Amino acid sequence: MIGNSRSIVDAQTAPHADLAERVARHRRSPWQRPIADHSRDAFNAVAPLVAAARAEGRALVLDSGCGTGDSTRVIADRHADALVLGIDKSDHRLGRAPTLPGHAQLVRADLQDFWRLAVDARWQVRAHYLLYPNPWPKPGHLQRRWHGHPVFPSLLALGGAIELRTNWAVYAQEFAAALSLCDVTAERNEIGADDPGAGISPFERKYLASGQRCVRVRAHLPEPIG
Repeated sequence: MIGNSRSIVDAQTAPHADLAERVARHRRSPWQRPIADHSRDAFNAVAPLVAAARAEGRALVLDSGCGTGDSTRVIADRHADALVLGIDKSDHRLGRAPTLPGHAQLVRADLQDFWRLAVDARWQVRAHYLLYPNPWPKPGHLQRRWHGHPVFPSLLALGGAIELRTNWAVYAQEFAAALSLCDVTAERNEIGADDPGAGISPFERKYLASGQRCVRVRAHLPEPIG
């Protein structure tokens, strides 16, 4: 793969000064934005699959913001005994998906809605992947990052082993710090091109081929986090 990706240019070189206040506020006040009809329809369409998997004793794995679904295919290979859902809001991206194994499914939905519906339905996941979320690198964009967004408590309430990857070190620092504020210990480390676990998503492969630094944050959420 040809590496020609631009590095993130940002005015923020450390975690945002407002991060702790933002995380605390969102934990105190559940987000009340109405669920979009299309997201509810998408959730209802896959809910029977999740119920069937649960009845069979199979775990649930989420690939949130899966893009074209290429990462979902890789994750499905790693979790062959689970139901794997790749979720993305772009019909265009999902339309470019590769052939997936039978235990993997792609869902078009807004994650901000889907996660809340999943929490309401008492879903619990084995593993949850966030591979290259939009970093929103301007300081004024903190609330658009997952850890600064009001939906963050819902993300944590899904439990399981969570893994985030990014090519912006500050995003990884903030995400790990936000987890710490919720009494969750996170592991943060750099991913090299020769790392056996590198290259789950096309984005990561492109960034590594461009010589950029990629960072991984991992944590385990054994119990729902409010």
